Amino acid sequence: MKSGIHPDYHPVVFEDAGTGKQFRTRSTATSTRTVQWSDGNTYPLLMVDVTSDSHPFWTGAHRVLDSQGRVEKFERKYGKRARRGEG
Repeated sequence: MKSGIHPDYHPVVFEDAGTGKQFRTRSTATSTRTVQWSDGNTYPLLMVDVTSDSHPFWTGAHRVLDSQGRVEKFERKYGKRARRGEG
């Protein structure tokens, strides 16, 4: 790899804006806000809207779409058409 072209990865803390859960990882992002972590060190704090702690897919709160109902609604609106190769 070429030296000097890759960004600097450093420890940061991300906080979920909805749940308040924090996790420490490495990132190229920076922030003027800081937070003291449990190890006693201070890290840049980055607020994010969604993490695995609040995303509906990971929390099990996602909605199941009724695909059959959507097909019936489409057929009512635009009419049922014969499929290719039928009739």
